Order: sequence, then C-alpha cells, then structure tokens
Amino acid sequence: MKFFSKDKKSAFEAKEAAQWIAFGPVIFQTARVLRNSGILKVIEESGSSGITIAEIAEKVQLPLYGVRVLLESGLSLGLVLINEKKYTLGKTGYFILNDALTKTNMNFIHDVNYKGLFYLDESIKTGKPAGLKEFGEWQTIYEGLSQLPEHVQKSWFSFDHFFSDDAFELVLPQVYKNGLKNILDIGGNTGKWAIASSNFAPDIHITIMDLPGQLNVAKEKIGQLGLDKRVSFLPVNILDESIQFPKGFDAIWMSQFLDCFSETEIVSILKRCYEALEDNGQVIILEPFWDRQRYEIAAFCLQQTSPYFTALANGNSQMYSAETFLKCIEDAGFIIVEQVDNIGLSQTLLKCKKRK
Repeated sequence: MKFFSKDKKSAFEAKEAAQWIAFGPVIFQTARVLRNSGILKVIEESGSSGITIAEIAEKVQLPLYGVRVLLESGLSLGLVLINEKKYTLGKTGYFILNDALTKTNMNFIHDVNYKGLFYLDESIKTGKPAGLKEFGEWQTIYEGLSQLPEHVQKSWFSFDHFFSDDAFELVLPQVYKNGLKNILDIGGNTGKWAIASSNFAPDIHITIMDLPGQLNVAKEKIGQLGLDKRVSFLPVNILDESIQFPKGFDAIWMSQFLDCFSETEIVSILKRCYEALEDNGQVIILEPFWDRQRYEIAAFCLQQTSPYFTALANGNSQMYSAETFLKCIEDAGFIIVEQVDNIGLSQTLLKCKKRK
C-alpha cells in the first residue's frame, strides 16, 4: 500500500505524534465540548476581529473557568487562535464546527463507541464484542439496533448512511445497465438502496433480506413513500447457516454489509449466494476498502473504524483491505468480472459471477 510502506516522520515528529495519541481522549472530548457548547460558533461569528474570553463565557452561559480550560486546550489543537487576548477560529476549528464528515465521525465515536472501546483489549483476546454491554446483552449490535437510545441510533445510522448515500446515485446506472429487474438486497437495513432503486426505474423490484428489527424500520419508510408494491421483505438471520437463500433473482446486492462479518462468515454467505443464483446471475458488492483509497486520510478513517467492529459490533469483523476481501470472494467460487474503485467518498463496486 503506497501510504504505509515508509516511515515519513523524523524522530522528533514521531515523538510529537505519540503525544497526540497519548492525549487522544482529552483532545477528542475538548473538541466535542467546544463544538457542542456553542463556543466555536460564537468565536466564528465574531469574525476576524475576535472575541474575549469573558464575552464568550457570557454568550454561552458557562463559567469563565470552564471556558478558559477548553480554550487553552483548543489552542494547541489549532481549533482557536489568540491575539491581543481575543480569540478567532482556526482552520481546524472551522472543520470541527462545519464539516459534515467530521461531525458524523465525531458523533459516531462519542455516542456509539466511546465507552465500549474501553473493553477493546478484552475483545481482541476473546473475539467477542465486550464493549456492547454498555448498551445491552446482545450477541451483536445489529440485534439491538432498534433498541438503542434514540441519539445513539441517530449517530449510528448517520455514520452508516454517510459513506454509502453519496455512492448510490453514482452506481445505480452501473448496476442496472444490463437490464437487471429483480434484485435480492441482503442486509438492506433501513431500505436506502431499495428506495433509490425504485426511484431509478419503474420496473425494478427489490426484496430486502435482513433481521426483523431492521426490516420494521425499512417497511415503515417504504410504506410512507408508497413503494410497498415495489419492495418485498424477508426476515432472516443471515448467520444461521441452515437457511438457504431464495432463488429466482437476477442479482444479489450487498452494500456495506459483508464488512459486518468475519472472513469465515463472508465465505459462508457468498457460498449461499452461489447456490441461489443461476449460472448467469451476479453478486454485486459495494464496499469501502482501506487499500483502495486515493487519499491517506480516507484509509485512516476506515482503519480506525475497525476497532468499533471488534469492541462493539460483533468482535470478529472489520473494514477490510481489498486483498483480504477478494480472497473471500475467490474462496466462495466467484470471479470478479468488473471492479470500479473510488466511487463517492470511499467505495468500490464489485460485480461477481460464478467461476466456470
């Protein structure tokens, strides 16, 4: 991988980076509170003239002491700048406050991950999502999604959708260009792909196969849009290997789904797809791979998402490299007939057919 083959830092820079890691939880919470308290917004609104700490404290209705602690921490993070005792917003502070990607990532880390990641070491040893006990007694987070606190659900779904929504409009023409009409959407979640497909062409029918809790959310949304006749629902626990997948579909679609499983489970799911498809059928996969990214920061974001899967989601999956993932496809008996990288923020589209 081009980004990670050489150590680009001097010894001093490496030691400096190590301190940023050591204080990582402090940095994160300081930035979050500066954003959520309104402090960064007040400073932004002051423009280039800046604003004093006393004026900030008055506007956000917080004690001057607390505001001072946050701002002095924020100075070394580049969130704010100070000149002649007046604060202005730094470039990093601007993105913490306004950038949709940054806000989505921060909310996901705080609301979903923060407490659970305390148990990462236990999860690494056991292969179980030890941090999930912060929310409930489930085997995986997917079983409990519909029961999570509302703000946690909101952050989880916002994160999940952020990285796929921008790609859907780009891949719809590629998926349906050869006349596919009847699609099995495995792991369809809240119905985003089914809705996008139904809006793309009037003669497409989607069957969503997923856990009952997710399907209930999808049914409600699809019903509200009047798409009931275009979308069918099949409640299934995909991990139950005794369940065979239904036949009669032109293609099987999976978007950001297989990364929720271990390599062994991915192969099992794909083998059942193999059995369900006719010889000319396709498995179409949309996934972000950290070793297929244009920018190092994109690879970073994907790599740092993997501990969520370890500590909270299920204990045995991750954001995969293409190298690891493509071997699973091969082991299940498929060949890749088309691969398109760099779709939207981070996605790769794979079209797979049975190996002859």
